Amino acid sequence: MTKTTYYIAKMDCTSEESLIRIRLENIPEIVALNFDLDKRLLEVIQSEENREIEKLIRSLNLGCEIKSHKKVDDGTTYSTHSFQRKQLWWVLGINFTFFVFEMITGLISKSMGLVADSLDMFADAVVYGLSLWAVGTTLIKKRQVAKVSGYLQIILAATGFVEIIRRVLFLNETPDYKIMILVSVLALLANAASMVILNKTDSKDANIVASKIFTSNDIIVNAGVILAGLAVMLTSSLIPDLIVGAIVFAIVIRGAIRILKLG
Repeated sequence: MTKTTYYIAKMDCTSEESLIRIRLENIPEIVALNFDLDKRLLEVIQSEENREIEKLIRSLNLGCEIKSHKKVDDGTTYSTHSFQRKQLWWVLGINFTFFVFEMITGLISKSMGLVADSLDMFADAVVYGLSLWAVGTTLIKKRQVAKVSGYLQIILAATGFVEIIRRVLFLNETPDYKIMILVSVLALLANAASMVILNKTDSKDANIVASKIFTSNDIIVNAGVILAGLAVMLTSSLIPDLIVGAIVFAIVIRGAIRILKLG
């Protein structure tokens, strides 16, 4: 396994980073691409040396200078992958636990906001499970996993909108705001813990980036459900809960689109 560090003179924002990722996406030997935009450095880790990589980078006319080229210990790479796996196992456990907890309490309290958030947690748990499979695989597989997770979010969001319409037409029961607020506060704390865990790595791998995007979305969602619970308390109406449920799924779709753009 080799690690080549390139100085890319004109790489100073995410647009250039995206161009490079797209240009190199079909190289099966690439294990990881690590970008440092501040220093304009690109680190390419390869399972086997492929001389086409340098040619492809130079074809973008962004400037390309090799700063270093050396063999790297597989053990070091494995250690990095093991650290990522440990992080993802933690957030997978947190999200799956809260998926079950929020689904049960959402059904008991008749809160669409909690049900929506539980489905979002379930989607995240699936994403983290797929990401665990992808850690240490080639860049192509990582990008494929990110795409799968994005499409999954869109499907669940569409299902959620159908449920909101059903509740508007056929249900009139006001949700239990006490359960809504309490459970959402606990979920917010859980997602904050997940973000802390994920931020312990500065990896730019698509699966890790996707995980961070999903978790940041979840924190926003949790705050929204808390506000909906307060609104239900003040108005004795189910409308705030349904509105927040719709907003949740809109956020889910936005996050899914961002994930799909990674590919």
